Amino acid sequence: MKRIAIVDDEQDILNILEKFFLRKHRFDVDIFVNPKNALERINSGGYDLVLSDIMMPELDGIELLKAIKAKNSSIKVIMMTAYSTLDKTLEAEKLGASDYITKPFISLRDVENKILDTLGI
Repeated sequence: MKRIAIVDDEQDILNILEKFFLRKHRFDVDIFVNPKNALERINSGGYDLVLSDIMMPELDGIELLKAIKAKNSSIKVIMMTAYSTLDKTLEAEKLGASDYITKPFISLRDVENKILDTLGI
């Protein structure tokens, strides 16, 4: 089973995604409201994909992406943003993000499909 870390400073988003993926029994999911805690766990290994918000306090998604890729470039990262600014998206792509998702989500199935595509499932 593929292991996914979801990082977002909005607990409601984390709860919705966690419930959706747990119901599907398709992924082993860990959620993190604090990106610094997430980075510690991600760096300890075992994750196939990270789904991360871009705009977060303390450590934003771009910095999180840089840190993840510096430690393990094989981890896939999909960025989430409510602010679909082209410059942030392009910066994330240059740093190795596999894809991005705009919030609010069109549907949770779209999020799932993007994850499946990124993981090649």
